[in-house]
Amino acid sequence: MRTYLECIPCFFKQALEASKLSKADETTQKKVLDELSRLIPEIGLNSTPPEIGRIIYQLVGRITGEKDPFKEIKKKSNKQSLELYPDLKAKIETSNDRLLSAVRLAIAGNVIDYGVQNHFVIEEEIENCLQRDFAIFDYGDFKEALDKTDRILYLADNAGEVVFDKILIEEIRKLDSPRGRQIFYVVRDRPVINDALVEDAHACGIKKVAEVVSSGSDAPGTILELCSQEFLKLYEQAKMVISKGQGNFEALSEQDKPIFFLLKAKCSVIAKDIGCRMGDVILKSSTKRKG
Repeated sequence: MRTYLECIPCFFKQALEASKLSKADETTQKKVLDELSRLIPEIGLNSTPPEIGRIIYQLVGRITGEKDPFKEIKKKSNKQSLELYPDLKAKIETSNDRLLSAVRLAIAGNVIDYGVQNHFVIEEEIENCLQRDFAIFDYGDFKEALDKTDRILYLADNAGEVVFDKILIEEIRKLDSPRGRQIFYVVRDRPVINDALVEDAHACGIKKVAEVVSSGSDAPGTILELCSQEFLKLYEQAKMVISKGQGNFEALSEQDKPIFFLLKAKCSVIAKDIGCRMGDVILKSSTKRKG
């Protein structure tokens, strides 16, 4: 997905919020915004938002000296989500369609996103996603792909959200053939916003159900040109990709690959690009293009 003009004010908002979390004083915060003002004219709209996001958070780290301003927020998100885990599992147990409920919960977890919003009540979001109709609902294709593949690449998004992903992976595991499936859970290589790292995946227990790997990149989205050769090999070999969140959608929406995007449209630009309304929940196959 390309960058839209409406994204530019959001870039400045993100830079300011990250600078505040870095505990930078007002002078330093302004320096970040001044530097970003000089960089924006050099960035083409053909770049994806995650490419620009990577530049922004590197800029914040360089000027403030804080490389992981969301560290404490990520720990808090992991803890909160782990506390919710028993209740989330209970919702699955009482569901008529366990896999679909797990998909809905995985999308509900996508609200834990401090790059787009920093005010949300996760319990309310869970109920909303469990009851809300999908704007795009390629669930039949999703189930068919699961039936046919024994090798899945699951692209993570945010810390805390990992717990919700674990529940979906657990349900996918229940559908395993006797030989089982290979599931690789992919996280960022270095801190960017509140995106999940290896330590977040381990803290949330993902390694019990999937092999945790790094993309090799610190972009807030899976930009293939910035990923490691090890990850790219897994990507090429994967017969099915499950992509969580807006950043991964922005980076991979034009890829010719069987990808299933699970996300909530949390901003008007994403909604416009997908062809839905802001707030809609999405299960979209990459093989079905807009329009």
